[in-house]
Amino acid sequence: MFSTDIIYEVVTFSIGDTKAGTKMGKLQLKDTQTGELLNCILWEEALNRMDAKLFRCGNQLRIVSGSFNEKYNNCLVSALELIKEAKTGIDSDERENVYSEITEYINKIKDDKLREFVSNIYVTNKDKILVSPAAKLMHHNYIGGLMVHTLECLKYAEKNMEIFFQRLKQDEVYAACLLHDIGKIFEYTVDIESGLIDYDENFRKEWISHSQYGFSICMTAGFKRVAKMIAAHHGRAEWGAIVDLNEKDLESYLYLIHHIDDLSAKFGKTNVAMLENS
Repeated sequence: MFSTDIIYEVVTFSIGDTKAGTKMGKLQLKDTQTGELLNCILWEEALNRMDAKLFRCGNQLRIVSGSFNEKYNNCLVSALELIKEAKTGIDSDERENVYSEITEYINKIKDDKLREFVSNIYVTNKDKILVSPAAKLMHHNYIGGLMVHTLECLKYAEKNMEIFFQRLKQDEVYAACLLHDIGKIFEYTVDIESGLIDYDENFRKEWISHSQYGFSICMTAGFKRVAKMIAAHHGRAEWGAIVDLNEKDLESYLYLIHHIDDLSAKFGKTNVAMLENS
């Protein structure tokens, strides 16, 4: 039965177009007590009455007015109340600290040409890197999330190279960690005020994916092994990989970035509230 006392947490939110040409919001909420998911629809009229900040991932909301289906797992929402606002991301001081830690790994790259190539990308695009999320929905989807994800990958890589150092080139592994998702600074947009994340349509007109971007810039610069690790980091072609790790007789170094990236994505927190409570 519908109750206005239930507190929900925002899981995902997106806006699309209806066949009639109007806007429609899709909102997924999670009951904070039971963990049950509720899929909601908001018509354009309702969206126009609400502040976009309501829909930030991690916000806690109460449904003031809505029409539920018989199973109470879908709701047409007409009014919401904000109970607790989630943070938009890690704060500015922490972002600078994470960026500084990442810079330390860049400086560990001994090959001058490769180090300068990576460093130039990070220095030139620092403003975007500081705020970029790592995803819209799946993992590290908050302001500064891309840096947190990248730093996790670097730390995982460092530990793995202590074991497999004879088969890996440290410079290339660090570079691949640093650049495997660098295209995301162009692929996503993030509203600094609301924390809402979306796709940049201009990027999608020019590039297939962030993986293609990272692969392309490394190949153009002559760092082919780094490019191939980036090409394989999604693992499977259906997941967006350019090099499918199901192929036979692949060189062993191609697997590392995929597994490191996957570990960070699996264990990485999906919003700042989870990060703070871990």
